[in-house]
Amino acid sequence: MAHYAILDENNVVVQVITGKDEHEGDEDWEAVYAEFSGATVKRTSYNTSLGVHKHGGTPFRKNYAGIGYSYDAERDAFIPPKPFASWILDEFSCTWQPPVAYPTDVTPGEIWVWDEELINWRKL
Repeated sequence: MAHYAILDENNVVVQVITGKDEHEGDEDWEAVYAEFSGATVKRTSYNTSLGVHKHGGTPFRKNYAGIGYSYDAERDAFIPPKPFASWILDEFSCTWQPPVAYPTDVTPGEIWVWDEELINWRKL
Protein backbone atom coordinates (compact mmCIF):
# COMPACT_ATOMS: atom_id res chain seq x y z
CA MET A 1 0.00 0.00 0.00
CA ALA A 2 1.33 3.41 -0.95
CA HIS A 3 0.21 6.95 -0.24
CA TYR A 4 -0.22 9.77 -2.72
CA ALA A 5 -0.54 13.52 -2.24
CA ILE A 6 -2.95 15.42 -4.48
CA LEU A 7 -1.68 18.95 -5.13
CA ASP A 8 -3.47 22.14 -6.06
CA GLU A 9 -2.23 24.58 -8.72
CA ASN A 10 0.29 26.03 -6.22
CA ASN A 11 1.74 22.60 -5.32
CA VAL A 12 0.01 22.64 -1.94
CA VAL A 13 -1.29 19.29 -0.67
CA VAL A 14 -5.10 19.25 -0.59
CA GLN A 15 -5.60 15.53 -0.01
CA VAL A 16 -3.59 12.40 0.80
CA ILE A 17 -4.94 9.07 -0.43
CA THR A 18 -4.02 5.43 -0.08
CA GLY A 19 -3.40 3.72 -3.39
CA LYS A 20 -1.57 1.01 -5.23
CA ASP A 21 2.03 0.23 -4.34
CA GLU A 22 4.44 1.50 -6.99
CA HIS A 23 5.49 -2.11 -7.69
CA GLU A 24 1.93 -3.33 -8.41
CA GLY A 25 1.62 -3.82 -12.14
CA ASP A 26 3.31 -1.84 -14.87
CA GLU A 27 1.40 1.38 -14.22
CA ASP A 28 2.85 4.74 -13.26
CA TRP A 29 0.46 5.21 -10.35
CA GLU A 30 1.25 8.90 -9.94
CA ALA A 31 0.11 9.40 -13.53
CA VAL A 32 -2.96 7.19 -13.09
CA TYR A 33 -4.13 9.07 -10.00
CA ALA A 34 -3.31 12.41 -11.64
CA GLU A 35 -5.49 11.56 -14.62
CA PHE A 36 -8.30 10.39 -12.35
CA SER A 37 -8.16 13.46 -10.07
CA GLY A 38 -7.31 16.06 -12.72
CA ALA A 39 -4.48 17.32 -10.51
CA THR A 40 -0.78 16.78 -9.95
CA VAL A 41 -0.17 13.73 -7.75
CA LYS A 42 3.06 12.78 -5.96
CA ARG A 43 3.79 9.63 -4.00
CA THR A 44 4.67 10.16 -0.35
CA SER A 45 6.23 7.85 2.23
CA TYR A 46 4.52 7.28 5.56
CA ASN A 47 7.90 6.07 6.87
CA THR A 48 9.82 9.28 6.09
CA SER A 49 10.01 12.22 8.46
CA LEU A 50 12.60 14.98 8.94
CA GLY A 51 14.61 13.57 6.03
CA VAL A 52 15.04 10.17 7.72
CA HIS A 53 13.39 6.81 7.00
CA LYS A 54 12.16 5.41 10.32
CA HIS A 55 13.18 1.84 9.41
CA GLY A 56 16.65 2.75 8.14
CA GLY A 57 15.64 2.72 4.48
CA THR A 58 16.13 5.45 1.94
CA PRO A 59 14.16 8.57 2.90
CA PHE A 60 11.62 9.62 0.28
CA ARG A 61 10.71 13.27 -0.32
CA LYS A 62 11.93 14.34 3.15
CA ASN A 63 8.53 14.22 4.92
CA TYR A 64 5.23 12.40 4.72
CA ALA A 65 2.84 14.81 3.01
CA GLY A 66 0.12 16.44 5.05
CA ILE A 67 -2.72 18.71 4.03
CA GLY A 68 -1.30 22.21 3.71
CA TYR A 69 2.26 21.00 3.02
CA SER A 70 3.95 22.24 -0.13
CA TYR A 71 5.67 20.06 -2.68
CA ASP A 72 9.00 21.60 -3.72
CA ALA A 73 10.05 20.11 -7.07
CA GLU A 74 13.60 21.47 -6.86
CA ARG A 75 14.20 19.68 -3.55
CA ASP A 76 11.79 16.83 -4.42
CA ALA A 77 10.41 17.30 -0.92
CA PHE A 78 7.23 17.91 1.04
CA ILE A 79 7.61 20.93 3.32
CA PRO A 80 5.21 21.79 6.14
CA PRO A 81 3.66 25.26 6.33
CA LYS A 82 6.01 27.93 7.68
CA PRO A 83 4.89 28.65 11.26
CA PHE A 84 6.49 32.10 11.59
CA ALA A 85 8.03 34.56 9.13
CA SER A 86 11.39 34.51 10.92
CA TRP A 87 11.86 30.74 10.86
CA ILE A 88 14.45 29.22 8.50
CA LEU A 89 14.18 26.14 6.32
CA ASP A 90 16.50 23.31 7.35
CA GLU A 91 17.66 21.90 4.01
CA PHE A 92 18.31 18.39 5.35
CA SER A 93 14.96 17.82 7.03
CA CYS A 94 12.92 20.33 4.99
CA THR A 95 11.32 21.58 8.19
CA TRP A 96 11.22 25.07 9.66
CA GLN A 97 13.58 25.93 12.49
CA PRO A 98 13.54 28.98 14.78
CA PRO A 99 16.39 31.46 14.39
CA VAL A 100 17.02 31.14 18.15
CA ALA A 101 17.37 27.73 19.76
CA TYR A 102 14.81 26.57 22.31
CA PRO A 103 16.01 27.33 25.86
CA THR A 104 18.01 24.56 27.49
CA ASP A 105 17.55 25.72 31.10
CA VAL A 106 13.84 24.95 31.23
CA THR A 107 12.39 23.90 34.58
CA PRO A 108 9.94 20.98 34.40
CA GLY A 109 6.42 22.33 34.05
CA GLU A 110 7.46 25.59 32.38
CA ILE A 111 5.87 26.44 29.07
CA TRP A 112 7.86 28.38 26.49
CA VAL A 113 6.35 29.76 23.30
CA TRP A 114 7.78 31.47 20.25
CA ASP A 115 7.26 35.26 20.24
CA GLU A 116 7.52 36.54 16.69
CA GLU A 117 7.66 40.18 17.82
CA LEU A 118 10.71 39.49 19.99
CA ILE A 119 12.13 36.90 17.57
CA ASN A 120 12.80 34.78 20.65
CA TRP A 121 11.29 32.31 23.09
CA ARG A 122 9.37 33.56 26.10
CA LYS A 123 8.04 31.81 29.15
CA LEU A 124 4.29 31.83 29.72
